Amino acid sequence: METRPITLSEIKSLPQAIAVIEELLASLVQFEERIAALEAENKRLKDQLKLDSHNSSLPPSADKGRQRKSTTSLRKKSSRKPGGQKGHKGATLKQVERPDQVVLHPVSLCCGCGQDLSNTPETDLQKRQVFDLPPLNLEVIEHQAEVKRCPRCAVVNCGEFPSGVSQPVQYGAGVKGLLVYLNQEQLIPYQRTTALFADVFGQPVSQGTLLNANRECFEQLAGCETRIKQEIQQAAVVNFDETGLSENGKGIWLHSASTLTHTHYFAHPKRGKEAMQAAGILPHFQGTAVHDHWESYQLFENCEHAFCNGHHLRELVRAIEQDDAQWAREMKYLLLDIKTTVDTARDEGKLELSASQIDDFNRQYRDIVNQGLQLYLTEPRANAPPKRGRKKQSKAKNLLDRLDKYQTETLRFMTDFRVPFDNNQAERDIRMTKVKQKISGTFRSPSGTPYFCRIRGFISTLKKQGINALDALTHTFIPNPPV
Repeated sequence: METRPITLSEIKSLPQAIAVIEELLASLVQFEERIAALEAENKRLKDQLKLDSHNSSLPPSADKGRQRKSTTSLRKKSSRKPGGQKGHKGATLKQVERPDQVVLHPVSLCCGCGQDLSNTPETDLQKRQVFDLPPLNLEVIEHQAEVKRCPRCAVVNCGEFPSGVSQPVQYGAGVKGLLVYLNQEQLIPYQRTTALFADVFGQPVSQGTLLNANRECFEQLAGCETRIKQEIQQAAVVNFDETGLSENGKGIWLHSASTLTHTHYFAHPKRGKEAMQAAGILPHFQGTAVHDHWESYQLFENCEHAFCNGHHLRELVRAIEQDDAQWAREMKYLLLDIKTTVDTARDEGKLELSASQIDDFNRQYRDIVNQGLQLYLTEPRANAPPKRGRKKQSKAKNLLDRLDKYQTETLRFMTDFRVPFDNNQAERDIRMTKVKQKISGTFRSPSGTPYFCRIRGFISTLKKQGINALDALTHTFIPNPPV
């Protein structure tokens, strides 16, 4: 087949055609880049919709309305039977030996023949007991101080009122203790607390009275809060957490430090190191700080650190479900396996794992991390300097880098049985703060926040130690309370 020679007109038009082709190719590249960006954004949004409490740090309350994929629970099946366990103290009512009141229901006539049984002695008594409240009324106690004039020198003498009885009319310790209990422990807002009190006792009480009761309780508990902080500072292991709040429309942070027996809350405008310094516990703490690997905690080098593996498990589940990361699946089961081994050893009375067990688990951990790192060789590390056009590092890679860098902190629970597997203690202690925010919405004044922190820390500490919160709060209004 002979080729046709190119004409002069065709030659003259070639540069124009080449320019058009180059323009089209450039447009094609732009379209491909746009499509890739849209696909990445679409995946990101789909992945975000799949996030809930089981694979992220979102609270369970955020699960409503989200598409949740049915997944295997992170918990292993227990050998325990359903229901209350042996040794568990139930709440079932039981008859008492000495009731406060006995009501006799006599038998007057025989139901068979109609015989009068009024004078017939009973052969047995069937007993049923009703637990109920007596009529709730305020008790008014009038204090009278005698006034006497000395017949010898004519000096007028007056009897002394008890300490704390300073006004012509006032509420006593029981009323103020109950008001603070309803407001700070049961988290009933001011208006509803005063309304409840009026409905139950038939005596109206102002919101100002409740505010004054909170202020007085706050002042009385200053020394107790100091002792709680000291106990926490001296503990071997302390759980730390923080959560956002609203104070008069502005965002603040509530920080918690807690042990099995003590709780301390502190509010601050900042979340990071400045707030932790102001709280006054971490700067002096020399034990092991358990937290969710928030970087500000790690700035305190006077203590050891342990990361919450509850967070790690949720992040690993996300990497499994959204990225199909095999290394994440293996790491998840390894962490759970180590936890089971530690729990079993602790139940058997052991104080530590054997050196061979620790070495074996550490080796498995490193193998999984190295396996994962090989898959992300094209991805930069989280701390690598940015480069133009570089793809953003995935969340799975961020998690892997953290597990790689902080193996000791992640497995601290394995080498020290005092350290928990997760940070659930702190999360439980801080949960009621979010409950209050859901009920009341916000702290309406700057004074309300420190009142809440100190009183709630006191109440939480009491409950951990098995002390009745209402009784203890009432005692704070008695001069020289046994706190």
